[in-house]
Amino acid sequence: MKTSLDEIEKTEIREHLVKCWMTHDAMWVYNCLQEIGIEKTNQINIAAVRGMAAIEIHRAAKLLGFEKKKVDTFEELISLINGAFTLGAAGFMRFEYSFPRKNVIQWHMQQCFAHDGMKRMGAINGYQCGILERIKGWLEGLGVSYTIDPEIKGCLMQTHGVCRGKVRTYL
Repeated sequence: MKTSLDEIEKTEIREHLVKCWMTHDAMWVYNCLQEIGIEKTNQINIAAVRGMAAIEIHRAAKLLGFEKKKVDTFEELISLINGAFTLGAAGFMRFEYSFPRKNVIQWHMQQCFAHDGMKRMGAINGYQCGILERIKGWLEGLGVSYTIDPEIKGCLMQTHGVCRGKVRTYL
């Protein structure tokens, strides 16, 4: 039995904290669904995720030693995104991303924990993806202009069987 933080690996601590955070998020969404329905839940969730993400990316940037408030180059953005995912993503999330060329971020998910959770709650048909709202919040928080293709309406996993697309940044 481990009795101090020094005995626990960093990755184990991150996995534990992210799972707790995601459980809180899921319970928040579930209870909102019960009280106010999917439309209002989506509206509040998107606003909360975007606001949280803008704060989160600045906290991550500071922790990673990036002191500027705004990103000026794609290379800086790559470093921050990689660092933010290292800090705040857990293995169960299975969110794959890459930078195939300058100013392009590509993502791909064969399986999505949010999709699966919303399906278990019986609300997948009305669900508006919150995962990509987090990425949008990071970009907006860093002052990065962008477009997304495809534009997300609902849940790509539900409508297309896979979640994939590209973010074009203007740096």
